[in-house]
Amino acid sequence: MRDLKNKLTSGKNTKNIQRKKGKMFGYQVLGFGSGGAGNLIEASGGTISESGDFRTHIFTSTGTFVVDSAQPDSTVEYLIVAGGGGGGWNRGGGGGAGGFRTNFPAPSGTPISAQTYPVTIGAGGGGSQNGVDSAWNSITSAGGGRGGGDNAGGDAGGSGGGGGYASSPGGSGNTPPVSPPQGEPGGQGSGPSPGNAGGGGGAGAAGAGGASAGSGGGIGTYIPDAAIGPEAPNYGEAGPVSDTRYFAGGGGGGRNPATLVAGGIGGGADTAPSANGYQPSPNGAANMGGGGSGAGNGTAQGAGGSGIIMIRYQYK
Repeated sequence: MRDLKNKLTSGKNTKNIQRKKGKMFGYQVLGFGSGGAGNLIEASGGTISESGDFRTHIFTSTGTFVVDSAQPDSTVEYLIVAGGGGGGWNRGGGGGAGGFRTNFPAPSGTPISAQTYPVTIGAGGGGSQNGVDSAWNSITSAGGGRGGGDNAGGDAGGSGGGGGYASSPGGSGNTPPVSPPQGEPGGQGSGPSPGNAGGGGGAGAAGAGGASAGSGGGIGTYIPDAAIGPEAPNYGEAGPVSDTRYFAGGGGGGRNPATLVAGGIGGGADTAPSANGYQPSPNGAANMGGGGSGAGNGTAQGAGGSGIIMIRYQYK
């Protein structure tokens, strides 16, 4: 695939554009080079998608990955996305996306053996609540931080929640820290009243500050369709990079007056104005780990979206 490390990437709000070097995994995630004849594995669990010599197990709810047989040098690749954080109240910040982790580009993947591995899918946080961790094989992605409401700051998490409208700070991303980072910080609210809240951080970019046009959520990170296989259209969100699916976008921040604020591509929730002002804020998309949107004046904030785990290996 093409080298996409230095592409410009943007969320649904095209004004929130950042150059990310080495952050947008693109062709790297769930890579195509590991394996070999000695890597063959037989396993069960989740929704199974097959493409060529490779099989991907897709988990959207907690379960088990059962390895029935493996070779001494068998390895797998993984994608682990946690639940997104909920948005804040009263011109609150957007929820931060759930942490996004993968083992690629490790040349030999992660060793695997014949046994049963628990798979935990994190739920999205309700309004003003943090998202829940997702985990597999002792590898954990952290839930997204909640957006701050009113004059409260956003919480830290896989990606940080946006700060409330009264100049409140956004929460830190990549908390607890891992390498490569699992997410980005939330944006700061603009304040003083009347002000605008910050957008939630995404896996690929920080949330926009409330003083900027849009207060949009940060964009998520993508994996190639081919890594998911034929099931690719059923998961993630299409974005600016073709033949990929995005996950872990941040939620949009609440604004005054009522104007549409975009969540980050990868399941981040938009705020949604109606003819009479803000209607209840929508939720982050399920199984993408997107952050919920911040509330407008007097309306409910959105909840974060649940996470997802994918495990890929050579089976023939």
